[in-house]
Amino acid sequence: MAAGRLYWVDMVPTAVTVAADLLELTPADDKPIIVRAVNLHQITDVGDAAEEIISVAWVRGNATSGSGGSTPTAVPCNPSDSAAGFSAEAFNTTQASTGTPVFGPRHGWNVRAPLERPYTPDEAFECSQGAGVRLCLRMNAAPADSLTIGGSVLVEEFG
Repeated sequence: MAAGRLYWVDMVPTAVTVAADLLELTPADDKPIIVRAVNLHQITDVGDAAEEIISVAWVRGNATSGSGGSTPTAVPCNPSDSAAGFSAEAFNTTQASTGTPVFGPRHGWNVRAPLERPYTPDEAFECSQGAGVRLCLRMNAAPADSLTIGGSVLVEEFG
């Protein structure tokens, strides 16, 4: 596969109290996407007493979009590149559903420190358009209390 175009999707800090889809990516027709890196941080819980480890995972295969979030615009790394063909939703309080979810990379995120994870070409998780398939960065459980979470995801788009 030839090199694609790179885009950052910004997740503006948002209060999260449920097991949310932190990011939902829907590839455009004939334009597969690959996640190249994820960065997460939180700005509300500090100190030993507030420490918790949140399980987050990339999930591919849901056909129905989640709801309750925002729609960030992907920003091309190269300002000469065209707008992204894929769409993004951030902080959906209702997770994407139906279909056959397949779990990819799963991370334990200790909220006292940012999660900064680049993916090598061999381990990057890919998603192609078809029957409304989505790629979601999912919290697998609700946080113990409200967390204001922000971050960004680097996405490569082909086609």
